[in-house]
Amino acid sequence: MPILHFHLAEGHYATEQHERLLTEASRFFADVLRCPIDRVRAFIHLYRPELTAVGGVPVSREGTRAPYFSFIVMEGRPLEERHRLLAGFTDIVADVLGVERSLVRGGIVPVQPENWSIGGEPASVRRRDEIAARATPRR
Repeated sequence: MPILHFHLAEGHYATEQHERLLTEASRFFADVLRCPIDRVRAFIHLYRPELTAVGGVPVSREGTRAPYFSFIVMEGRPLEERHRLLAGFTDIVADVLGVERSLVRGGIVPVQPENWSIGGEPASVRRRDEIAARATPRR
């Protein structure tokens, strides 16, 4: 279920940076959530610089790079995991793309398991045991 989106102005980064961003972020996502990496989906959305703005100034004019990311996780994930993901993705974006950490923005999109499909089956059914285990406090 872990889904990750990066929103970037095109033409500012090399193919190698895109690939490294996808690879490192996917591994980190799987590690934090303790899930198989084959469940992780990561995407880069590229936008023409004249169609993006930072502080009201089109990126094509000023050139300010301020990447944005969002990720989807099922509701019930512990706050510590979610905060670790926010900080970690920010660090990965800043490192891989060479942007100031303070310019990176990101957000979480929580989804209720009954509203998510895995192979056409609700996650609340398909991942029932995993969801129940997350609801039980760890010792």
